[in-house]
Amino acid sequence: MSVEAIRSTLTMLERMHKSLLELAYKKTEIIKAGDIQALDQLLKDEQAHVAAIDKLEQQRQKQVTDYFEAKGLASTDNRTVADVIEAAEQQADKEALSAVRDRLLLIINNLRQQNDLNQKLVFQSLQIVNLTLDSLRPRTEQINYSSNEVRGTNTVVKKSYFDSQA
Repeated sequence: MSVEAIRSTLTMLERMHKSLLELAYKKTEIIKAGDIQALDQLLKDEQAHVAAIDKLEQQRQKQVTDYFEAKGLASTDNRTVADVIEAAEQQADKEALSAVRDRLLLIINNLRQQNDLNQKLVFQSLQIVNLTLDSLRPRTEQINYSSNEVRGTNTVVKKSYFDSQA
């Protein structure tokens, strides 16, 4: 296996992560707008991207393992691109792999930050929904002890959103 094949796979990973980052930016706008249907479609697109990235990552891991086997080096389970950069014989290969790896790491870091923001926005939206539901829920207010509580025969009043007596 050559360094060029590994660099090519890293470049494809970079493109897929960049596309996933663009989807994360779109997701932020969709969450702000509250468009559930658009969010559902975007989640399907995200899942397709994640599946493709997973496949490329498996391919990259196999290429790295094959690279070290071709060089006659002992195979360990967790060989990384950094190991390949260290083991590469040509300086041009080292620089090309380092450049692609650095760009990919930058995109992944940006993607992580955007996903954190989206997660916070969704959490805040859920808090607003829960607050609204709590304000609509009927409450029983008993300020003083009643005779049932004094005798210990207090029955729990069932809370419901639907008032059947109305």
